Amino acid sequence: MANGWSIFIGLAVIVTMSAAAWFFSPKGENQVLWRSSLILTFVSCYLMWAITLLAQLHPMIEPRRSDIRENYLHH
Repeated sequence: MANGWSIFIGLAVIVTMSAAAWFFSPKGENQVLWRSSLILTFVSCYLMWAITLLAQLHPMIEPRRSDIRENYLHH
């Protein structure tokens, strides 16, 4: 199940993958392009995942059913 620690565990995984991309990117004239592309991809995917997870974990709007009659809501 998702809890508060999964954000930090995901961040640690992304930092590890970004460090690996930094050190193990192929040498040559396109090394900066490889590094930038991989790290930006990892960070973008992490941000999308984290925002989606947090939005589901703590929703700002409480869902309400409109098809229930008012006198059955409080019983």
